[in-house]
Amino acid sequence: MYRALLSTSGFTLLSRITGFIRDMIMAAVLAPGLLSDAFFVAFRLPNHFRAIFAEGAYNAAFVPMYSGLRATDPAKAEAFSRTMLGWQVLIQAVLLAVALVAMPWVVTLLAPGFADDPAQVALASELTRITFAYLLCITVVTHLGGVLNSRDSFWAAAAAPVLLNICMSVALVLVVFFPTAAHAAAWGVLAGGFAELLLLLFSARRLGASILPGVPRLTEDVRTFFGRFVPATVGAAGVQLAMFADTIFASFLGAGAYTSLYFADRINQLPMGVIAIALGTVLLPQVSKSVKLGDVGATHRAFRRATETGLLLTLPCTAAFFVIPDIIMTGLFARGAFSVEAAHAAAAVLLAYAAGLPAFVMLRTVTPLFHARGDTRTPVVATGIAIGVNLALKALFVMGLNFGVVGLALATAIGTWVNVLVLGGQGGRLGYMEVSTAFATTVARMAGAAAYAGVVAWLLVGVIADILSPNLSLRAEILMVVMGLVGLGAYGLGLLAVGWRR
Repeated sequence: MYRALLSTSGFTLLSRITGFIRDMIMAAVLAPGLLSDAFFVAFRLPNHFRAIFAEGAYNAAFVPMYSGLRATDPAKAEAFSRTMLGWQVLIQAVLLAVALVAMPWVVTLLAPGFADDPAQVALASELTRITFAYLLCITVVTHLGGVLNSRDSFWAAAAAPVLLNICMSVALVLVVFFPTAAHAAAWGVLAGGFAELLLLLFSARRLGASILPGVPRLTEDVRTFFGRFVPATVGAAGVQLAMFADTIFASFLGAGAYTSLYFADRINQLPMGVIAIALGTVLLPQVSKSVKLGDVGATHRAFRRATETGLLLTLPCTAAFFVIPDIIMTGLFARGAFSVEAAHAAAAVLLAYAAGLPAFVMLRTVTPLFHARGDTRTPVVATGIAIGVNLALKALFVMGLNFGVVGLALATAIGTWVNVLVLGGQGGRLGYMEVSTAFATTVARMAGAAAYAGVVAWLLVGVIADILSPNLSLRAEILMVVMGLVGLGAYGLGLLAVGWRR
């Protein structure tokens, strides 16, 4: 597991680093306001549909089936893969055609706050027409990534987003050749989708996997797939419904609201992407195999190792997001068109997101325990309960308590905790997971070490900030790095003090 996790996390980390470079360039050339909000809506819409019809839902149904077929009948597995790829291409091509025609209505529906500004709707629609073709590319990438993951080859799918970041960065650097910076970013998204597709096609072909779509047919395996896929899609749609709600609410919160939400989420996505998503990606094929072999002990051990590893790496990030969010956002983005005030606004959102970060990691290690058994319905029920809480809190925090965009992030964090608690309780009841005293003690020790690191950072941040001269070049960046090192050192000492062992 650790070798696969290292490969996945390593390339995911590279993706996040290039993503930060991309976002720093974007922040410098795309000022928070109407133009940036229009692009972020255009960027989020295809990603919403990708999350519903690809990635989580698709992999939850496809990977266990494909892995199981490969273990018994490789030829049948490849036939199933080609047929499912044919279905993916057909469905996404139809969706793309409909979306291109109906885009103004789609934008108005999902961002009703734009409705009073026809120019804003027109711009967002134009940009979304450019970015939406990315969805067709990425669904094929998702399918091929599932095939490669089932063959214990994780690097290509993890590395693919690096190409998206590079393409967007290049387009933004060449902004003078586009009508606006938002157009440059949108065309960069489309170019990145094609680059990712080429990488996955090359990698799959190199391993001997099928890369040509077959004729979409309703075979027995395909019917089984859709029987699992539909509930998983409902669950993914529920998650995206909450994100759609963010888009709708933010459209009424004034210029810059989308931008604060986007940049805070980008930082929050670092541990989520490098750690949590990588753990889920590696864990699902492994648990699928152990479940098929009836090895309950191996399943429990894999879950415990994955959860401990995820929390070990995530808890210090959570502490940092709570204690020094302003320093993080200012050090990364406060330059060019992105002001210090904009960084502070995004920092408040980051702090709210941080409340749900440990829950998101645990959700990524608990959910595969159900998907590996072909149970995609139970996660849907848990997600449905969490989404209901999430949406109710969004309405309360934004419309009732006037928390603004911070309320959207806080509701998301609370909803994630509800999801993992409901799903974890059901998993324990069914015997899918085992939480021993030793496991609980280990988690408590890591949480204590992270809390200690947070207190140390809180006590020293003012002292270190006073030591650094106000006229120092790159002062914000230096302060961010120094505080990161201080927090990391304190976390290490905290782990030693509480007797944590690996």
